[in-house]
Amino acid sequence: SSGINAEYGKSKIIGKWHLGHRDQYLPLRHGFDEFFGSGNCHFGPYNDVNQPNIPVYKNDKMVGRYYTNFTIVKGTGESNISQIFLEEGLSFIESQVKAETPFFLYWTPDATHGPTYASPMFHNKSIRGRYGDAVMEMDYCVGRILDTLRQLQVDQDTFVFFTSDNGAATYSKIQGGDNGPFLCGKETTYEGGMREPGIAWWPGTIKPGQTTHQLGTIMDLFTTSLSLAGIKPPSDRIIDGIDLTPTLIAGNIQDRPVWYYRGDEMMAVRVGAYKAHYWLWTEFKGKKQPETYFSFCQGQLVPNVTVHDQVNHTADPVVFNINRDPGEKYPLGQHSAEYKAAMKVISPIVAEHKATLIKGEPSLNYCDNAVMNWAPAGCGDLNYCLPIPPSKPKLCYWDH
Repeated sequence: SSGINAEYGKSKIIGKWHLGHRDQYLPLRHGFDEFFGSGNCHFGPYNDVNQPNIPVYKNDKMVGRYYTNFTIVKGTGESNISQIFLEEGLSFIESQVKAETPFFLYWTPDATHGPTYASPMFHNKSIRGRYGDAVMEMDYCVGRILDTLRQLQVDQDTFVFFTSDNGAATYSKIQGGDNGPFLCGKETTYEGGMREPGIAWWPGTIKPGQTTHQLGTIMDLFTTSLSLAGIKPPSDRIIDGIDLTPTLIAGNIQDRPVWYYRGDEMMAVRVGAYKAHYWLWTEFKGKKQPETYFSFCQGQLVPNVTVHDQVNHTADPVVFNINRDPGEKYPLGQHSAEYKAAMKVISPIVAEHKATLIKGEPSLNYCDNAVMNWAPAGCGDLNYCLPIPPSKPKLCYWDH
């Protein structure tokens, strides 16, 4: 966002940020002009003693907390938060158009994330249950945003991209989404976990009804947005995203690898039609809490592919032709000519990637209760600052 703001207009994020909840990580410290939403998802409710309820911000100050000030009835799945996010978005668009100011809006509702919720207008309206209610409301909200662009007669000057941050959470069962033909879901690096919808809309510029086989990632939206604004990406760092405008406007296909990471471990890579898995893993059973069990591949079983433990295949990756086998059900035989030809292309790309990669330290290596949302900026204005416990950082333990 800072790249756009410097030369191009005004930006705002509404909804879920989830790239750090401490002050130095919040959106206004990373280029956004305005913020309405939360640094976290809407988890809770908490008792504000052992764990604080999650704050909602307006710009750089807290204006309340989920559950205590922004109501979510967890038992019934009722909340008006999506409507609040919608009105914030519409107001921002209208004010920027009135001021004749170019704008960048990052609208990120999280009602489809568990615990799912919907406003009274959509509550109990879907045969798909609470998750379906939340999807119906999201569809309505996106429609309202597009209608507003049309009514303000800026639709032909506005690029809109709709996507998600991961595949459906299959472990939520009927309370979550469905990944169709793709294997497994959120938390995994199979297609069901990593492939999301990508819908581009720009009347008069992007021809409707097209389908592209271009490999894209959410990181490409950064580079693409800069390109549309006529701004060159920073040259002092490696930029992972590519500019998708040649694909979206002219239908061009750009060769590029796509990396599948879990934490700091490269699990898989996609090059053209082929996806090579260097590690396989689909579920976990808690070591400290054995009763804790999650399967991220509910109802799916592919022998030697959906595995209980994380299995190292770095010596002989498991390879699929994703064009023919998008469900990752039929790995190529390791002695086949197709496997050998695919790995002949993939292996040097992986070797170069690993040789040039500058690894960061995972931000969740250490845990400290003192850095939770006890006393965010603005809490004093609401008389809602909670006592901060002593700082006791320790190495985190993650069951999964």
